[in-house]
Amino acid sequence: MRVLIIALGVLIGSAALASAQEGKEGGTDMKISSPSFRHNQSLPAKFTCKGENVNPALAVENIPQGTTSLVLIIDDPDASAGTWVHWVVFDIPVMNRIEENSIPGKQGTNDSGRVDYDGPCPPSGTHRYFFKIYALDTMLNLEEGVDTGTVKKAMQGHILAHAELIGLFGR
Repeated sequence: MRVLIIALGVLIGSAALASAQEGKEGGTDMKISSPSFRHNQSLPAKFTCKGENVNPALAVENIPQGTTSLVLIIDDPDASAGTWVHWVVFDIPVMNRIEENSIPGKQGTNDSGRVDYDGPCPPSGTHRYFFKIYALDTMLNLEEGVDTGTVKKAMQGHILAHAELIGLFGR
């Protein structure tokens, strides 16, 4: 009987741990928005190659408890060569607002080979630009200038929640 009770305790504890791990990614209703554009609406030219080519301000809500840092990745899945990364920023301190034309953390190398924001600039047609924010339970402590793949690999197992905002831009 004692063995059965211990086995049941281990089983229940394991199930609770597995459930906590499953909820580790996306367990909250974290949100990202911008005062400059609405979800699935056009990005103002100011934030593109047609304007000042600066990052828009972003607001982050419902960051989960236990968050140590944020990661921001902006990419274009409609690029002809495959998903094109326009900006990757990691080790961002926990904050509810990323200011316009700012560098909130360490920057990785974008697909243009630069370590900075590379605004939307599609060769033709309208493209979707995904602003993805991730809440992590750790700092990545990577060197500035690493590629997006290195950042994504380091994030594995540390994502508490994520959210995305889509902006549109065409030429």
